Amino acid sequence: MTDRPIIIDCDPGVDDAIALMLALGSPVLTIQAITTVAGNVPLSLTQRNARQICELMGRFDVPVYGGCPRPLVRALVTAEAVHGHTGLNGITLPEPTLPLQRQHGVSYLIEALQQAPAPVTLATLGPLTNVAAAIIQCPQILDAVAEIVIMGGAVTRGNITPVAEFNLYVDPHAARVVFESGVPMTMLSLDVTHQVLTTPERLGQIRAIGTPLSQVAADLLTPYGASDRQQLGLMGAPLHDPCVIAYLLQPELFTTYDAQVTVETDSPLTLGQTVVNPQRAAALAHPVQVADTVNAPGIYQLLQDCLATTPAAAP
Repeated sequence: MTDRPIIIDCDPGVDDAIALMLALGSPVLTIQAITTVAGNVPLSLTQRNARQICELMGRFDVPVYGGCPRPLVRALVTAEAVHGHTGLNGITLPEPTLPLQRQHGVSYLIEALQQAPAPVTLATLGPLTNVAAAIIQCPQILDAVAEIVIMGGAVTRGNITPVAEFNLYVDPHAARVVFESGVPMTMLSLDVTHQVLTTPERLGQIRAIGTPLSQVAADLLTPYGASDRQQLGLMGAPLHDPCVIAYLLQPELFTTYDAQVTVETDSPLTLGQTVVNPQRAAALAHPVQVADTVNAPGIYQLLQDCLATTPAAAP
């Protein structure tokens, strides 16, 4: 990935914050920018949280842009019950000094892709509003997209409705635009991320690393894990968004299959559902790669290595 720029589009959010820590701490990822969107919490908080994590990681070189404050069509649905009222429940970081870029995130995406000297990978960790708005305004930018790696969707079971995953449910119309764009795409759904659980043992291993960064990660994941245990009956917090960064770093940790993926936008009962059809994959120029298995210990090894070796400012 060292020769391919990456733009991260996110809505921090606890698991987004862990994903950003993993990405910003990697010596092999070339992160061109971070764009933020309303999702887990409102835009005023997601853009602040992204800048706080950049500062925590000492990455003042990565610009942060604020994007869309609401979905394309629907009213915004947020997830403070999971992530806390700030989005970073469990920690208190200083107000960021890293400036928010004045340019709108969607305008930045269009400009960056229009001017890109090499294809750009988009790593999306939240609702797809920014990416869809950029595609709608300037569809020619798709020629400069190498791949979109998406945390979103559910093949078997949702987490905000019985069939829909949160990111795509928040803005299903945007998700439909992106999935119908025809660019190479990999979908990391709940079926994979729910295999990557921060069990009490793994949480203890993270805290035992003993670095300032590992303490921040553990403090974030402790209340987040409690919410998932109560609401979903899981043994700990799923590392949803860090799976995208792990895929960029070590795609061999995942297995995938090709499929047609359609996002439901019409039915109120199944809004945001991803209908995954492997039988239609052969008819598509660029079928979606749908991840189905993951080496969870490998994901946690990547995270622990990052938390152990990355210098970070104490909060």
